[in-house]
Amino acid sequence: MKELSPDLLRILACPKCKASVVSRQTELQCSNQACGLAYPVRDGIPVMLIEEAVAPGGQKSAAGN
Repeated sequence: MKELSPDLLRILACPKCKASVVSRQTELQCSNQACGLAYPVRDGIPVMLIEEAVAPGGQKSAAGN
């Protein structure tokens, strides 16, 4: 994964719970353990859409849940 700017990471937040996100190998992980959604990063661009997120159990998130 292309390294994301630290400045960008400081301003990004989980769209579902508004917690900060942490950079993982190919995704951005919500720092809120109660939420825990993982958002994909494609071609160096974070896809911060709830319907594209993967829940901690590995399942795609249901939009708005």
